[in-house]
Amino acid sequence: MSWDAWVTLVVVIIMIGVLLKGSLSPSPSVLGAAIVLLLAGVLTPQQAFSGFSNPAPITVAALYILARGVDKTGALQPIVSWLLGHGNGRHSSLAKLLLPAAGASAFLNNTPIVAMLVPPVSDWAHRRGQSPSGYLMPLSFAVILGGSVTVIGTSTNLLVSGLLEANNLAPIGMFEISRVGLPAAIAGLALLILLAPILLPNRRPARQQLEEDIREFAVSMVVVPDGPLDGQTVEAGGLRHLQGVFLAELERGGQFTAPVGPTTVLRGGDRLVFVGKADLVVDLQSSRGLVSSEQPHLMEFDSTRHTFFEAVVGEASPLIRKTLQEAGFRERYQGAVVAIHRAGQRVKAKLGQIRVRVGDTLLLIADTGFRNRWRDRRDFLLVSRLGGTPPAVTRKAGVVGIILLAVVVTAGLGLIPILHAALAGGISLVLFGVLTPGEARDAVDLDVILVIAGAFGLGAAIQTSGLSNRIAGFLVELSGPLGPLGVLLGLMIATIVLTEMITNNAAAALMFPIALSTAAELNLDPRPLAIVIAISASASFLTPIGYQTNTMVYGPGGYRFSDYIRLGAPLTVVVM
Repeated sequence: MSWDAWVTLVVVIIMIGVLLKGSLSPSPSVLGAAIVLLLAGVLTPQQAFSGFSNPAPITVAALYILARGVDKTGALQPIVSWLLGHGNGRHSSLAKLLLPAAGASAFLNNTPIVAMLVPPVSDWAHRRGQSPSGYLMPLSFAVILGGSVTVIGTSTNLLVSGLLEANNLAPIGMFEISRVGLPAAIAGLALLILLAPILLPNRRPARQQLEEDIREFAVSMVVVPDGPLDGQTVEAGGLRHLQGVFLAELERGGQFTAPVGPTTVLRGGDRLVFVGKADLVVDLQSSRGLVSSEQPHLMEFDSTRHTFFEAVVGEASPLIRKTLQEAGFRERYQGAVVAIHRAGQRVKAKLGQIRVRVGDTLLLIADTGFRNRWRDRRDFLLVSRLGGTPPAVTRKAGVVGIILLAVVVTAGLGLIPILHAALAGGISLVLFGVLTPGEARDAVDLDVILVIAGAFGLGAAIQTSGLSNRIAGFLVELSGPLGPLGVLLGLMIATIVLTEMITNNAAAALMFPIALSTAAELNLDPRPLAIVIAISASASFLTPIGYQTNTMVYGPGGYRFSDYIRLGAPLTVVVM
């Protein structure tokens, strides 16, 4: 193996390690790897930055703008409300939710669709006395399946299409991938509808006293010395029968009392831990004689100006591995975290000492404009207002629908290239006043765009250094007895494993040159192998961190890590 190949292999291994550890977000990891290979002489400047002149990242950016227009105008809300209001039984409700969601994700980015649907689906499940865990993970998996139906369904499909074009091959047509993606989506959706009610447990709080379908949050309060509650019993102080909230624990001088009896006398400085319904915890903030034990993170609460929000932390968030104090949460976000929910359970340590992890759900108090400020930023994958109503449908929802339909029809019929159609659609949203230029700019997930752009340089290094030929030879030797189908299976398994470990776009970038070299060695058409890479890179069903939408529903669904394997393993087998 040549010196260039060894350098490329070492850089790729280090990049994968960085992504696994979460030391850096995906964009600096992938771009940084390409720049290191440029400095090492493996890549020329043209190869390292070829992604910035490829249509793929620009197309993805334009599609983000289209999805933002749909979200802002509430164009999907009437459909969602009608579907959720007519569910009869778990299987029927899942079918009426998942099929349209998968259909929408064939033409819109997956992440905005899940962001739009999580709050109304959760509220609907609560009203029906069901756990949202039965619907949110299937919803995430459904939009992933739907994204494999068209080339614009996910950024990974467009990345692979762009890589084909960069290698002097025809890009993937709008519905070319449907020949494989549509049957896989239909089979996968059927499995979800059939097995999700059976395999997914109802994730509810550990405390059975709470009302059904309440996710458990904890807030720590301190009894004010010489205040109204100092010297009072729990019952006399009115802390015995709080609606949807109960006193779970008392700490005094390092000694813990749980459960706390109604005759327990409170003393100034006692730390009380309340557990209960997230949207009712606000009552404690205005209780006389109590202050938050996390006072440095809290602000004065005014119910006319502030409300509760639920925010899910993604892998690109600057909060990762920092405490709230280190992140300066209150100053940066103008909000106050009052509880953290992780892996289906509340975090019981002091908030100021907790280091934030990917998938954490933060319950916070902020002004009513918090969601609008942070919904399009990388800090949070999902921001939803607790107890809030869905956005009203605006009169421009019809304009968005017409523009989106025009993009799909013109690109699908081959009248104009996909890039031109997407750009025309994005510009039209601004010209018709659906979005302001600032909103259009903020709608683009820059981290995804940079990953795609950097992926071209990374793929070029793997290919030109000869590393892909070496790996392809090993793959052919390993799966040779099974013939071309064995090679396809080997590529798919390797891509699925990679996409669960790192990001879907990075996995596609690493595997694409290997697929090309494998096709050349076996004298096969490279196109089927490329499409297998595209679909496999998005087939992330085994972990909550392999794909953004899986992370988005992790906290709101109250899931455990093992829940993803429980439903995702059979789904992965069906897709394969």
